[in-house]
Amino acid sequence: MSPDFDRADPHAVRLAARTGALTGHTAHLAPGRVQANLAILPVALAHDFLRFCQRNPKPCPLLAVSEPGDPMLPMLGRDVDIRTDVPRYRVWCDGELVSEPTDIRDLWRDDLVAFLIGCSFSFEAAMLADGLPVRHIEQGTNVPMYRTNVPTVEAGPFGGPMVVSMRPLTAAQAIRAVQVTSRFPAVHGAPVHLGDPAAIGIADIGKPDYGDPVEMRPGEIPVFWACGVTPQSVIEHARPPFSISHAPGHMLVTDLSNSAVAVM
Repeated sequence: MSPDFDRADPHAVRLAARTGALTGHTAHLAPGRVQANLAILPVALAHDFLRFCQRNPKPCPLLAVSEPGDPMLPMLGRDVDIRTDVPRYRVWCDGELVSEPTDIRDLWRDDLVAFLIGCSFSFEAAMLADGLPVRHIEQGTNVPMYRTNVPTVEAGPFGGPMVVSMRPLTAAQAIRAVQVTSRFPAVHGAPVHLGDPAAIGIADIGKPDYGDPVEMRPGEIPVFWACGVTPQSVIEHARPPFSISHAPGHMLVTDLSNSAVAVM
């Protein structure tokens, strides 16, 4: 990464996304600040999706919901514009991915509602502070994410399997990671599974459905957290005429501090 903006400043990170200086993933940017997954839907589907999030708080912990047609989210930080401040978006029509723009101002409509959902990138600062390794940060890649066979609770047209993110840890480290991340229920909280990937329907740990594979070292086990890409997968399955999401790993970086969403 080139040092063309202050990577510790959440507002600077958003401006970098807005200007196109940042188009890659946001892992380890603005440490200590809450990052958010994105789902944008027409208002006609917003109530059903809100109920889906409420029924599935592990993969879909809601941080904020916009007013219909209003792209500004002042509750998440200074000058937050959801049309420009995510490094890369995904645009869906009838469940099919049609483009991955870095700006959606020309696609914004008066009937759109933005849902911001907690992201596991937020608790990684606490893991690192506790001396726990985060392999995708060590390798400079995106976190690996997988579709599972774990069902979500349906609401209207929305339903389908949970998506999880994975971080390799030793057994002792995994126990500590459970303790550390349990303090952050607003950003997925404790892991949902440890160990055998096949037990949750993952056939090949080396081939994630989203993100990048990471090295598994001797003595390590895969540790899986509920992932905010779940809503994207669910929306894809529901096949609404039009929706927008973030590209996996390309989050909205907010001004909220991780300590503000932690349970002490």
